[in-house]
Amino acid sequence: MGTRRAAPDEALEPRFEASLASLEALVARLEGGELELEAALAAFEEGVALARRCSSQLEAAELRIRKLEETADGPVERDFDPGEDE
Repeated sequence: MGTRRAAPDEALEPRFEASLASLEALVARLEGGELELEAALAAFEEGVALARRCSSQLEAAELRIRKLEETADGPVERDFDPGEDE
């Protein structure tokens, strides 16, 4: 099986799992309530950027899945329900 080469922009972007872990750590720091106002605002801004990056990466993954599911009869539409067992 071949491996997919990362686009140049992808190589510079942190992996989804790393971004999500960073976001979770930031949320924990913010929820701790021990940050001063300026530090909390900076953490919040960073969190928003991380959340957007994660969302973008998930959308790109969904698009790849949709492309892979195309058949000779045309595209196959699927709902992406994480709670759905197949």
